[in-house]
Amino acid sequence: MLLLLRQVAAQEITPDAALLQIRQAPFADLGYAKIDLHRGVRQGVPEVIYGAGKTAAQISEIVRKMLENGQSRILITRLSAEKAALLRSIPAFRFEEAGGIGLVGKMPEPDGIGSIVIATGGTSDQHVAEEAALTAEALGNRVVRLYDVGVSGLHRLLSHTEEIMSATVIIAIAGMEGALASVIGGLADCPVIAVPTSVGYGASFGGISALLSMLNSCASGVSVVNIDNGFGAAYQASMINHIGGNHENTVS
Repeated sequence: MLLLLRQVAAQEITPDAALLQIRQAPFADLGYAKIDLHRGVRQGVPEVIYGAGKTAAQISEIVRKMLENGQSRILITRLSAEKAALLRSIPAFRFEEAGGIGLVGKMPEPDGIGSIVIATGGTSDQHVAEEAALTAEALGNRVVRLYDVGVSGLHRLLSHTEEIMSATVIIAIAGMEGALASVIGGLADCPVIAVPTSVGYGASFGGISALLSMLNSCASGVSVVNIDNGFGAAYQASMINHIGGNHENTVS
């Protein structure tokens, strides 16, 4: 949409022709998917492709249609290495296996008002953390990674007090008992978004124990997203990090 307005301003397209495109293209119906082409206008961030459950051919066609409609940067989450290998022919496609993230186009320069700190309890939480980190970077944020700083060795977290104190928003990612979010919430003066992970032994119930622990946190300012939902945490963190700022990177 921003591209269309710029084309009108540059007299590359007439206002009437632009209006016709706006009226005709609220979404693109591919049969198996209805692509929301106006989401960037409504929410500031265009639609993101959820890769799980879609074939590589379907993802490729969705990407093609989005590119045709002027979206220059496309994020694909929950993408497997096998599907990514079949998408290599897409121009400017890159795949980050650590977070299961595919990206079409270049990473933007950060335009948030500050930094997003992403902290994990353990190395086993890193796949969720990288989904969050790469999503946040694709949405135009500066990201600081603090991995393996869980409460079983609290001195590791306390050695990063400066990063915690200077963050605009913090994403705390942990499995097991999920205590990391409460500890960080007691140190930070910014919003903390807690992400429970499915990491843990039997009584962790695939992340439910961490989820309930985070929901019952005694620390103020802690909100919680779903189990393993690094993308959702990063999206919310990006919104916080762009409040009052000039956010142009994600609407192109």
